[in-house]
Amino acid sequence: MADEPLPIRDPRAVVGTRPISRGRMTLLFMVMLVTAAGNTAMQSVMPSIGTELGVADVWISLAYTWSALLWVICAPRWAKRSDRRGRKAMMAVGLGGFILSFGLCGAVVVAGLEGLIGAGLTLALFAAARSLYGGFGSAAPPAVQAYVASRTPREDRTSALALLASSFGLGTVIGPAVAPLLIFPGSVGLAGPFFVFMAFGLAVLVALRWRLPDDDPAFAARGQVAGAPFSASAGGQPAPREAEQGVAEPGEIPDLDWRDRRLRPWLVAGLVGGHAQAALLGIAGFFVLDRLGLRADPGAGAGPIGTVLMAGAGATLLAQWGLIPHLRLSPRTSVLWGMALALVGTIAFALAYDLHTIALGFALASLGFGLYRPGFTAGASLAVSRAEQGQVGGITASLNGAAYIFAPALGVWLYNHHEAVGFAVIGGLCAGVLAWGWHAVADEPGGDSKPDAS
Repeated sequence: MADEPLPIRDPRAVVGTRPISRGRMTLLFMVMLVTAAGNTAMQSVMPSIGTELGVADVWISLAYTWSALLWVICAPRWAKRSDRRGRKAMMAVGLGGFILSFGLCGAVVVAGLEGLIGAGLTLALFAAARSLYGGFGSAAPPAVQAYVASRTPREDRTSALALLASSFGLGTVIGPAVAPLLIFPGSVGLAGPFFVFMAFGLAVLVALRWRLPDDDPAFAARGQVAGAPFSASAGGQPAPREAEQGVAEPGEIPDLDWRDRRLRPWLVAGLVGGHAQAALLGIAGFFVLDRLGLRADPGAGAGPIGTVLMAGAGATLLAQWGLIPHLRLSPRTSVLWGMALALVGTIAFALAYDLHTIALGFALASLGFGLYRPGFTAGASLAVSRAEQGQVGGITASLNGAAYIFAPALGVWLYNHHEAVGFAVIGGLCAGVLAWGWHAVADEPGGDSKPDAS
């Protein structure tokens, strides 16, 4: 009985239902914003924390691996459960995972920096605490999306979901911007952002419990799988086609295989390009410390790293919320131009020696990735029928997340082995997607063709 889907009232009986109030919409916006900002703030300080602990850069990157893997595994499960157990409850689970993870991560970092525990144990405990976010934090985004969609008429749904998607992107800008301001003197030091965002998350959770009504959906809606928030890579596109049309009955949805010929060109482009983006993001913080000579004073590195990540996140938003809608770029054009800009930006970033040119190169690369990622996602969506949208959304979201499991650590390992090798591999991946997209990706995918998994 507990696993039965939530009841949906007859939409004809709720034509006059008032939309979600501005205050409650702001609260839902904050659920998404605080998690994205907290995670990108963490990315701004972790290279400095690793340097302060005296551990190899690759171990800092590997500390994220387990969390990223758990996100990929758990996000689809939470998306389904939000439709059965209640959207408000799943938001609380996601925020609870975020709060507990950040509090424990901050405590572990303080203990390590104060010399109470060794560097190896610090990283092991940090990875364990971080996994709480990967395992439980992924419950919140699909629940928020489904909550809004289930209470919003079809004509207003796209704009409402676009507003929520913008909160993730805005968080990737705010996090690196405020992280240097949250490094406090004394024993807290570089762990300050963890505790501050834990407090923000707790305040949002209390407001959620107090101000948000329990589930009483008026319209059918399904939670969409969301990717983990990463600086210069987060950001979604407004409502997929299925979200605008309601949920198809299970019997109407054919099985969709990732080997389907319609999807194959787009998924190859997404997998290879995603690894290039994840590897560049993994290198970025350590590269800033090296080029600016801040290894001896890692506490001073959070500001420059935050500036670079903020520039990248801003460029990503410019691409996704400015260039693509206004230029009306096709998926193929977005992928090709995006990879070309990412390649040029990676080269400029690798050759930069001051903060201004480093930020400019990273922003250019992020602008390219910001064009490429929605192009690949939209291309995969348009390649299949309307009934298959939920499945293709899950496939592309999992593919986006999978790139962040090993690519950042591998990129850092190659960079530490030889700087030129690390950047050459990233550039080679970009060039590979460019060549593949030029020959294999069609300009107008056949969305109504029959599936072929051969």
